Amino acid sequence: METGTSTSNSRNDSYEAIKNGSWFNQFRNGCNPWMARYVYGLIFLIANLLAWAARDYGRRALNKVTKFKNCKEGENCLGTEGVLRVSLGCFLFYFVMFLSTIGTSKTHSSRDKWHSGWWSAKLIMWPALTIIPFLLPSTIILLYGELAHFGAGVFLLIQLISVISFITWLNECYQSQKDAERCRVRVMLLATTSYTVCIVGVIMMYIWYAPDSSCLLNIFFITWTLFLIQLMTSIALHPKVNAGYLTPALMGLYVVFICWCAIRSEPVGENCNRKAAASNRTDWLTIISFVVALLAMVIATFSTGIDSQCFQFKKDVCSEGEEEEVEEDGVPYGYGFFHFVFATGAMYFAMLLIGWNTHHPMKKWTIDVGWTSTWVRIVNEWVAVCVYIWMLMAPIVLKSRRQRASGT
Repeated sequence: METGTSTSNSRNDSYEAIKNGSWFNQFRNGCNPWMARYVYGLIFLIANLLAWAARDYGRRALNKVTKFKNCKEGENCLGTEGVLRVSLGCFLFYFVMFLSTIGTSKTHSSRDKWHSGWWSAKLIMWPALTIIPFLLPSTIILLYGELAHFGAGVFLLIQLISVISFITWLNECYQSQKDAERCRVRVMLLATTSYTVCIVGVIMMYIWYAPDSSCLLNIFFITWTLFLIQLMTSIALHPKVNAGYLTPALMGLYVVFICWCAIRSEPVGENCNRKAAASNRTDWLTIISFVVALLAMVIATFSTGIDSQCFQFKKDVCSEGEEEEVEEDGVPYGYGFFHFVFATGAMYFAMLLIGWNTHHPMKKWTIDVGWTSTWVRIVNEWVAVCVYIWMLMAPIVLKSRRQRASGT
């Protein structure tokens, strides 16, 4: 018994040393879940680059892809279908990992070792699953393209819940600290800065994207965003809610950013989108913007994937000396959830690269452009506000229901 206990303690000590070590130390120490998440993120980035290359520069590989009988001289394996085929391969890889790691709760278990190791097997499985979609007929690929709309929507929903949970967590941390008086100045400064940026952002969108009164749709998008910020602030400051002014300020930043992305996604050539028309030429700024957008999507997928805590619906205590107890041999993050987010993220990057439209040709060095992309962003903004308001109102509604039930 003592030998087993000492072995278990030594394992936990080594895991703690790796966890608290540097980024380089996590890689140097071989198979561990902290190193594994970076490798999976790198695989996802490579898949994104392959999909982009298939869309913009696939013609150079025309002689290679014509060897696949379903490619029909390359036309069914390049462009939009090329993106969908690479996306399907990436989805299959992470979905297999999801099925094989879901429910993992202990380190040093067989599923933990599969998640954190066996890289030689995965280096065979990943390319094989990437090649398989190129052997499939176009009907299956286009069907996947339709299903990917749903998967990408699930990814956006997970992402916005993660963002809202982080904002709520940050607010709770400030409110629960012992030196709350000192933190009040920081909260006021952060909230004031956020509201200022929101106002400046709204003004700049009016100037750039609503230059005259004929731009009714853009005027509606921007004005409605301003109204939503006011609505969130009013509800958060209501005496019965009393959520403070930090969370609506940060949510205001988020919805202004989504609105800006939505209007930026409008097709080039629209009179009300002069910024897009000005960037119609492929220059260094366009290329840098594309690279930044691609990296931002990979980082967002990675950060959302390791944030399984936001779906446990448990309040964390942020005050000093009051940390949530975690099992010593528990996994550091939900492996199944991590791979599920990357699987839906594979569908999401396909939608961005084809503009959410399987029949919509995309220009080189563009990402998430088209009216479908615009409306997806706008609906995502409205859903984010609804989820945030529900998170504010839910405790009051549930409390009143409980009181009514106990009264009867």
